[in-house]
Amino acid sequence: MTPYSRPASLPETLFLLAQGQPLLLAGGTDVYPATQAQWLTRPVIDISAVPELHGITRGPDGLRIGAGTTWAAIAAAALPPACNALQQAAQEVGGRQIQNAGTIGGNLCNASPAADGVPPLLVLDAVIELASPRGLRRVALADFLTGPRQTLRAADEVMVAVIVPDAALSGASHFVKLGARAYLVISIAMVAVRLLVVAGRVQQAALAVGACSAVARRLPGAEQALLGLAPQETAAAIDAAQVAAALAPLDDLRATAVYRAEAAAELLRRALATLAQDHAG
Repeated sequence: MTPYSRPASLPETLFLLAQGQPLLLAGGTDVYPATQAQWLTRPVIDISAVPELHGITRGPDGLRIGAGTTWAAIAAAALPPACNALQQAAQEVGGRQIQNAGTIGGNLCNASPAADGVPPLLVLDAVIELASPRGLRRVALADFLTGPRQTLRAADEVMVAVIVPDAALSGASHFVKLGARAYLVISIAMVAVRLLVVAGRVQQAALAVGACSAVARRLPGAEQALLGLAPQETAAAIDAAQVAAALAPLDDLRATAVYRAEAAAELLRRALATLAQDHAG
């Protein structure tokens, strides 16, 4: 029988982590489908009851989302318009049952190239907070994800929270996902866009694309090209060749690299057009 623990606090969790190489279990929506054996082969630490990992709060360092917060809770929360893309993505993470169980921390630590939560968090300059017996440390999400199913989380660390700095909570955002069908599908490409418009001109732009590269990526060149434009001019400023060069897109069973590059550029245009329409309204 697999050893199973369900700690009731973060200190207890860290104590158990220090005892070996256990498997951390939150919502379980990624762990169980990936299990090929009849049973889990490592000791399990179920962190779903750790209160320090739950909830959404606004504090001096920005918006803090506990790593154990479910997608359903994120979708239902009262968040600023800059987080619209995150909430839209939350409603597309599997079906309702997955959204009720799956957590933002699990989504990020699983590190799938097609993780719906990553592009919206990248445009929010999200920072990951990790705890271990050595203390707390923070890592930018863009650095935390190092490859498919790979992160900077050490074996004795647990993700505590996702932090969105105040500076990234300005403007509005939008998320668009493309799959082989409308619902319950792994993305072929997905994008998140955040714009801050001041006096009719783009003052800040953040663009991110997921499911096209080994890790989701920001597009600094495309972002720079949008600065100073009217919102209605931004979609036309997306250069497909520039997007493809920034992504180095993947070839796999779901789509070719060429298709992914073209799809990413088109999704960016659609997301920007939606934000421009919101400003026009």
